[in-house]
Amino acid sequence: MSERPAQSQSYPGRTGEMAPEPRDEMRDYLGSDLLHGRRALITGGDSGIGRATAIAFAKEGADVAITYLEEDDDARHTASLVEDAGRRCVMLGGDMAEERHCREVVEHTVRQLGGLDVLVLHHGTQTPVKDVREIDGEQLRRTFEVNVFAVFWTIQEALDHMGPGSSIIITGSINGLRGNKTLIDYSASKGAVMSLTASLAQNLMDREIRVNCVAPGPVWTPLIPATFDAERVESFGKNAPMGRAADPDEIAPSYVFFAANRQSSYYTGQTLVPAGGEIHPG
Repeated sequence: MSERPAQSQSYPGRTGEMAPEPRDEMRDYLGSDLLHGRRALITGGDSGIGRATAIAFAKEGADVAITYLEEDDDARHTASLVEDAGRRCVMLGGDMAEERHCREVVEHTVRQLGGLDVLVLHHGTQTPVKDVREIDGEQLRRTFEVNVFAVFWTIQEALDHMGPGSSIIITGSINGLRGNKTLIDYSASKGAVMSLTASLAQNLMDREIRVNCVAPGPVWTPLIPATFDAERVESFGKNAPMGRAADPDEIAPSYVFFAANRQSSYYTGQTLVPAGGEIHPG
């Protein structure tokens, strides 16, 4: 991707304020009906990896529901791109830190799409700190409510509607594998959901519901300028072996792979790590 100037914006970030804007519209992606007739819920589906995944799913034949916090313009744009691909898109705004909202988005998805076959838990939050003592109770609770508790609540509600052949995909992070000196509580939360992936895969195997994880390295999404200072944004991703951050379009095919039984029917409890050549433990 092209060079990025130093920049920052208010949380949770907007695609249109990024320079350059990320490649997240899957313009050159050609589907092959891998998800024909499937119904998918993608949390955090308004922008970045979530947007690219929603569009890829649509191009593979799936109807999609997306959740988002408050980025209405981004969500509407994602919905329009899904609809351009000939599929339905349901927009569900609200805070995934709230248990009631997590359960309601599942029920709204099922009601409006007629069922649920693929669940992608992609929403998340992060707050970098220089000293672990900066993490107060409010920040710690917020990080785990959004990144961990919401995953539990949404899956619990979704399981009443998912049958054999369904797929659950959880977004982890390279930081959940090897930690990060400033994203301390975030890394811990991602480690938690990556372990949850392995546990749920075993727990749901008899029901023939597959559970897998995508753990990206650095990716240019609105969360980056919304949570890092301008100087760190300018150097973001340059420490990856490939020397750059990914664009969301480069990550979304990993979600298609795990969603499509034709491609990954013998995969459960596994983690894909698109991290620009970084060798990870485990």
